[in-house]
Amino acid sequence: MNKETNNIRIAFWGTSRISVIVLEEMAHAGILPTLIITAPAKPKGRKLVLTSSEVKVWADAHHIPTLEPIELKSEEFVKTLGADWDLFIITSYGKIVPRTILDLPKQGTLNVHPSLLPQLRGASPIQSGILADVEPGTTHETGVTIIQIDEEVDHGPIVVQEKISIPHWPPKASKLEETLGVLGGKLLAQTIPFWVSGSITPKEQCHDQATYTKKMTKGSGQIYLDDDPVRMYRKIRAFDVWPRAFFITLQKRSLRPGRESVDSEIRIIVTEAHLEKDLVGIQKLVLDRVIPEGKKEMAYKDFLRGQRNSE
Repeated sequence: MNKETNNIRIAFWGTSRISVIVLEEMAHAGILPTLIITAPAKPKGRKLVLTSSEVKVWADAHHIPTLEPIELKSEEFVKTLGADWDLFIITSYGKIVPRTILDLPKQGTLNVHPSLLPQLRGASPIQSGILADVEPGTTHETGVTIIQIDEEVDHGPIVVQEKISIPHWPPKASKLEETLGVLGGKLLAQTIPFWVSGSITPKEQCHDQATYTKKMTKGSGQIYLDDDPVRMYRKIRAFDVWPRAFFITLQKRSLRPGRESVDSEIRIIVTEAHLEKDLVGIQKLVLDRVIPEGKKEMAYKDFLRGQRNSE
């Protein structure tokens, strides 16, 4: 560990998988936070089992104390957190941290954001970047930005930024998250010693060039098979983890043995697909693998065969 970071007290705020990736890169560089703040455990799955965040699991494995506050402004949390901090780092925490808390550390609060700010500010930079109007199959530039947080979302001055070119765009969101998480974690580990020594002067963002993302919902992944094939393909790649790309179709179901069957709607999750051009050069979407509602993953051609056999 660099001598400037030997005794620095860092609190890391994060919840999702990309936070774990950044923490891994910090650990590889010999920089471990003193405390980790993450979201409380939530019910997951069909049985609604109370499940800790991925960051909580990582922290326990590395014997790092954690806090899982429900309310950040509560007196109990603020008292437990304390004020004796040198630096806060926030990466995909999932909540807006109050200004009064952000101002506690002597060296302020840094944020690792997976886009080239001021582009793609907001809650879904990775998914929104994949959904953007970029020609499939081309090489596209993206990257990560470390900013000093201010009172507005993703608005603070840029501490450091690194670009990366991704061939064969668009990637799956899970793959892009891994790539940008590693890049951001390494960049953060390299930056912390210079930041705490005061040798970096952050630069104001070009706010008039800012673009914004929106929060994704379960319905964001819905596709319609008569839609533009490139638009559908981007959704399948952008939502490969959550909320998953899906379409609704009709399937015949018999209410009782011997009775006439009825058509009912079922949800089909698309897990794999590709684009290809027909004989006249028009792009079409080819579905490769799907998960029909209530069934295991299968080849799409097998699903269609089952549909025909049920008619």
